Amino acid sequence: MASRDQFQRFIFEHSQVRGAWVQLDESFREITGQAPYPESVRGLLGEALVASIVMSSSLKFEGTLSIQAQGEGPLRTLMAECSHDRKIRGLARFDEHAVTEDSFHDLLGDGRMAITITPWQGSRYQGVVPRERDSLGGCLEEYFERSEQIPTSLFLFSNEQGAAGLMLQRMPGATQEDDELWERVNHLARTVKADELLELDSETLLHRLFNEETVRLFDAETVAFQCSCSKDRTLVALEAIGKDECYSILEEQGTIDMDCQFCHAHYQFDRNDIDQLFTGHTLH
Repeated sequence: MASRDQFQRFIFEHSQVRGAWVQLDESFREITGQAPYPESVRGLLGEALVASIVMSSSLKFEGTLSIQAQGEGPLRTLMAECSHDRKIRGLARFDEHAVTEDSFHDLLGDGRMAITITPWQGSRYQGVVPRERDSLGGCLEEYFERSEQIPTSLFLFSNEQGAAGLMLQRMPGATQEDDELWERVNHLARTVKADELLELDSETLLHRLFNEETVRLFDAETVAFQCSCSKDRTLVALEAIGKDECYSILEEQGTIDMDCQFCHAHYQFDRNDIDQLFTGHTLH
């Protein structure tokens, strides 16, 4: 059976209007199965994963795009990340005693949300996402409008088994015909139902929505859960903690043990590892 974890870009021919579609199945369950997420938290994490994927379609280099939110509500942290080759990971931290089936803003409370673009070579960029809309999709639409000057529409859905989404964008240089097309396809896209996005393949969905338009659908790309953690990256985190703190932990515990928050991989470091990290050599 072909994977249902797929991403596809599409364009409306001879226009400055483009789009992206994504559907998550196994990768969504792998990520959300890492913790006992309440339904509302799992749903928002699914929406964030989908959004990170469709937004990553704008990456012109090797690197990652992440959506990060820090809140003072029951949901303390929300993070979803997608690489240029559609490898995703994500997590949420929450107060299990305080989470109810609340709205986006009720879950996060006061706090900030940001988009971070991290090239594997070059400088990192971070943009602040306004929290003025009542949904994650709405806030990200506002981000594109303000920060990128690219009108964007996002349709994000998630349930217990999977997540899916559709993004439409009107690119710079649009003509009056493009403006009319933009209004037309947005009106049609707003009719999409959750079960259509979650169940239908891209070709069927786009034909159902835009059958009177000429749509070119690009080749599908596989999406997969993959954590980018490693022993070397964990050592970088220890270096940031500092030499004195690391040796203090060693004196108290004998080793330094660290677990990846995304995939629960376990890393253990002894005195030789820490000597090598801070002095470039070991005692043995």
